Amino acid sequence: MLEAASALFAERGYERTTVRDIADRAGANQALLFRYFGSKRALFGEVVAHDGEEQMRSTPPDELLEAALRGVLAHRGREPGSRALATLLRSVGSGDEIGTAVRSISDDYARVLASLSSADNRALRADLALSWMLGIGMMRVVVGKEPLADADPDEVCALVMVALGTLLDGLPEMPGQGSVNTETSAL
Repeated sequence: MLEAASALFAERGYERTTVRDIADRAGANQALLFRYFGSKRALFGEVVAHDGEEQMRSTPPDELLEAALRGVLAHRGREPGSRALATLLRSVGSGDEIGTAVRSISDDYARVLASLSSADNRALRADLALSWMLGIGMMRVVVGKEPLADADPDEVCALVMVALGTLLDGLPEMPGQGSVNTETSAL
């Protein structure tokens, strides 16, 4: 049921996904879904937590930004294991309970990202990096803005990771990037 819900929330967002659709895709009865999760809202919270925690658990901190970005760029965030950001993007604005789930998982991502920087304002830098990632995802996945929507994921990643290397000083260098001095950046 989690897999079916994750796929549908990533494809349609919270509001346009029905409990019936989830149950049908999972090959289960709606009553079973309510028995295990209690409500659609609780199921959404489980999906967001599961997808985000899985990505954070399976990805080294210095690779998390690129993994999340590639997840959104590849198939517009619809592939299993890459749906955490797409699910959030398609569901933002769906109510207070969704906002709470978004804040919770974004706080977890921000903590990991902040650990990559030694700057005094590392928490702010992490929030800025996460905000940029969400903006890129929103424009590609939800809005479908060209040329970003159809841009080559490798090209987008290379450009974004170079810029994020200026913001967070703990990111590995991309091939051909050269070192970036974050102390003198105009942040």
